[in-house]
Amino acid sequence: MTRLSLPHDPRWFQIAVLSALLVYGVAALDFEVRGGIAAVILATALGVQALADRLGGRRFEPKSALISALSLCLLLRTPSPMLAAAAAAISIGSKPLIRIGGKHVFNPSNLGLVVVVLASERAWISPGQWGNAALGAFAFVCLGSLVVRRAARSDVTWAFLAFWVAALFGRAAWLGDPPAIPLHQLASGSLLLFAFFMISDPKTTPDSRAGRIVFAALVAAVGAWIVFGLHRPAGPILALVACSPLVPLIDRLLPGPKYRWGAPGATAGASPKPAAGPVAEARPRTVPALVPSTET
Repeated sequence: MTRLSLPHDPRWFQIAVLSALLVYGVAALDFEVRGGIAAVILATALGVQALADRLGGRRFEPKSALISALSLCLLLRTPSPMLAAAAAAISIGSKPLIRIGGKHVFNPSNLGLVVVVLASERAWISPGQWGNAALGAFAFVCLGSLVVRRAARSDVTWAFLAFWVAALFGRAAWLGDPPAIPLHQLASGSLLLFAFFMISDPKTTPDSRAGRIVFAALVAAVGAWIVFGLHRPAGPILALVACSPLVPLIDRLLPGPKYRWGAPGATAGASPKPAAGPVAEARPRTVPALVPSTET
């Protein structure tokens, strides 16, 4: 009986989920996404990725660029094609340019989004108020959970959500607010996008599980300060940019194996587990070298 073979690279799942969400949002949820702006974002992201790969002597790898572009389409709102192109160019261009220890420091779409929003009043972050479509939200969470599990980064997603929920309900209890207020604050599509598709990026989060939990707590704390102290929306998205430069320090204090695209939970430097019994004895003593990753 033939078994269905699913792609090992979790980026294919991310592309599928984000594409489906974008189409559903435009068709059913009335997302304010202009076709021309989306086309500019996609074309710029793929063009910059192609240029970077050519200059770096690599074959063209569009998956990460597509994920960043789709995230920008869902979160960035601007009437300006120039600002849309700038956000996409900053997102993709930052990967080979801003690196420490072989990892790019910032989540690409997070950096491009925040830079453009802070630089111009003609760009803003979508609040993600999509209505009370409970079934659709549940399906989205499930799909997002699938993605982060295959990317071996579900721990940072659930840790961030736990810290964020604690911050919202803790503040409500301190002020004597009813639970309906933090529940309303949690009913945000942009929060789900951030938790399942942005902070969970395996190439920009700490390498160890303990490090990722510490990082999630920092992002939640800084995000809460931005929202409640500075009275700015989209606190977690802004907090991720502020906290990302701390990842190399966290990796140094709490080291772990580096993540590699290509297989569920794959990490650089991890040794393959030998099979049990006679099959293990029959294996040759040498193994072929791993194919170098094309991810930048």
